[in-house]
Amino acid sequence: MSHKLSWRKLAAAAVMVPALALTACSSSGGRAPEANDGGGGGAVADTERMSVALITHAAPGDTFWDIVRKGAEEASAKDNVELQYLSDPEGGRQAQLIEQAVDQGVDGIAVTLAKPDALASALKKATDAGIPVVSLNAGEDRFSELGAFTHFGSNEKLAGEAVGERLASEGYEHPICVIQEQGHVGLENRCAGVKAKVPDTEILYVQGTDMTQVESTVTAKLQATAAADVVIGLGAPFTLTILKAVGNAGSDAKVASFDMNAELAQKIVDGDVIFTVDQQPWLQGYGAVDALWQNQRGGFEIGGGQPVLTGPTIVDQESAQQVLEFAEQGVR
Repeated sequence: MSHKLSWRKLAAAAVMVPALALTACSSSGGRAPEANDGGGGGAVADTERMSVALITHAAPGDTFWDIVRKGAEEASAKDNVELQYLSDPEGGRQAQLIEQAVDQGVDGIAVTLAKPDALASALKKATDAGIPVVSLNAGEDRFSELGAFTHFGSNEKLAGEAVGERLASEGYEHPICVIQEQGHVGLENRCAGVKAKVPDTEILYVQGTDMTQVESTVTAKLQATAAADVVIGLGAPFTLTILKAVGNAGSDAKVASFDMNAELAQKIVDGDVIFTVDQQPWLQGYGAVDALWQNQRGGFEIGGGQPVLTGPTIVDQESAQQVLEFAEQGVR
């Protein structure tokens, strides 16, 4: 219990900066009544309208990114921002989207750094053009060198170590950590963190854009690996597919996860998934857009050169019911 609470305290402390930004910088200026439809309340800023491109490595069908986008859209509504959301899981094409935004003359870019080397040239083009950049979700150890002035996300190695510690404390010895996108630095760091605490952790790569392949690959692995006692999914849709694979294989392995959606939260409540590690993606989207607005309106740079952590926090059966309501609203 004390271990779990310590991670909650870490996450709560880490998100204080974006929370304060919301309360301190909302404007009482006028707006059209309909401007707040679907938002979180409060008046729209009376600052000059600005344009922001949010460019992620989201793969089709991954519901995690719906939550990130919802946070970004709410910040945009509050901050009088015109938001353009773009995504591509392939690093080269994500770089092209960044260059496209630069050519359009946007006022700010928020970008995920899952494959930072592929984005370096495009991000230099942005910073050379005087466009402020923030990063989110992936790349907490590379954001500064790539020109972003702050980063919103979880420390993925730390999150993986938290999972490893939790599994070790509960007696698990032979995890399988399933990576759905090879070369994604955040996912690799998660599994590396688990392995640092449970040395017999095995890494299994699957093709995350093909859930049929994910299910068949995990099923075959479990059928060939009788010693596996827990399988770790690195995203809610993949974990739900892994649950099916465990059933297909007739395995006694338990299932753990990273990230959250409403269906996964319900599986934790029901005891089908032992826990997940929530990085609070809504805050990542919200914080990234709000930070760009803060930078334009006053030259503010949140984070003091350090990443703003939105996690990790472990959600297990004891705490999942508390977050299920928010997950159903699409904000967890």
